[in-house]
Amino acid sequence: MSEPKQVFAENVRALRKQQNISQDKLSKLTDIDRSYIGRIDRGEVNISLDKLYEIAKALKCQPVDLLPSINYSED
Repeated sequence: MSEPKQVFAENVRALRKQQNISQDKLSKLTDIDRSYIGRIDRGEVNISLDKLYEIAKALKCQPVDLLPSINYSED
């Protein structure tokens, strides 16, 4: 299984691109530094719940839409 922050990054990046939102625009919408948005996009950082909610709000989705699902059949 991919690391959770990698799956999160892929989800953020996919929704961001789907909505034609650049990293710079997402930075402005969330008041999160653009370089930090880049690190989120690449799965390099774990983010706080506050940032999760800000990103979800900017992408007009529910926070859970950005999170990886859990496969309970894996050990």
